[in-house]
Amino acid sequence: MAARIPEDGWMTTPVSESPPRSTYLFLLALGVGVILIPAYDPVLRAFPVVATFSTLFAAVFVQALPFLALGVVLSASIAAFVPAGLFERVLPKNQGVAVGIAGVSGAALPGCECGSVPVARRLLDHGVPAAVALTFLLSAPAINPVVLVATAVAFPGHPEMVLARALASLATALIVGWLWIRIGRAEWITVPAAVSCHPDAQRSRLDTFIDSARSDFLRSSSFLVIGAATAAALHLVVPASIYDGLANQILLAIVLMAALAVVLSLCSEADAFVVAALPMLPLLPRLVFLVVGPAIDIKLFAMQVGTFGRAFALRFAPLTLIVAVVCASAIGLLVFGGVG
Repeated sequence: MAARIPEDGWMTTPVSESPPRSTYLFLLALGVGVILIPAYDPVLRAFPVVATFSTLFAAVFVQALPFLALGVVLSASIAAFVPAGLFERVLPKNQGVAVGIAGVSGAALPGCECGSVPVARRLLDHGVPAAVALTFLLSAPAINPVVLVATAVAFPGHPEMVLARALASLATALIVGWLWIRIGRAEWITVPAAVSCHPDAQRSRLDTFIDSARSDFLRSSSFLVIGAATAAALHLVVPASIYDGLANQILLAIVLMAALAVVLSLCSEADAFVVAALPMLPLLPRLVFLVVGPAIDIKLFAMQVGTFGRAFALRFAPLTLIVAVVCASAIGLLVFGGVG
């Protein structure tokens, strides 16, 4: 249903599409399961694989949840308090320039990739071109100050890693955005807006905020659960010995570290500490890991399917992966003066 814009320019009449009842039941079951952890502790002790899976799942989910909540709050604030059409009036008409502004603006959102997904969707619903919203989605979790400070702390002897990560991540966001201007199609985004405007209903901005936050959180967290479970399962089948012998096989190391970034689904605020613990690898493949992870991983793919649709995710994910690997490799060679 088309939105009606009141005279004051505010969209204050939302009608949300509630997630299916199964979503509420699943999240309720998840909450009950967490509360009853002491009750099934003997089961975990008897089956180490189950215990490991539970630990990994909880680590991925709990690590991402606060930043998802931050993104949901920002997303709901945009829906409730930003006048309709504001972004269209403020952003340059030239999409190429707007993509550049969105890429740099990503530094202003101190969160991880999970929180940037609902924000990007809300920007899209407010009339921001898809290429611009997606550029922000990619840049925000990768170049914000929290991530860069964490990278500096994780690599105290290699300040060039911070510079390389910032440049490669920004380049990835900008290039994907510029490419999406040319190849992106509106019909690929098949999931409708979480909140629309109804011409007859009258509700306050606070109601709009609450309605939007509830809808965004339930939708995004449901797919975050799926992504976290998948990532935990794959953690169990990736052998620790995979890193052995990669120091002298740089191309193989780049490919494997990119694949691990997709599989492990780490939060962008924590991934630097994980990869810093692999000193046997050169800096270049570790940079690839840091650039690919916030751009595309399993949990992100699941959330993008739920937020934008399968047709979108199946096109956006491989494009992002290829661009991220190429940008990280090229800029890493330039900044490190070699593989590091």
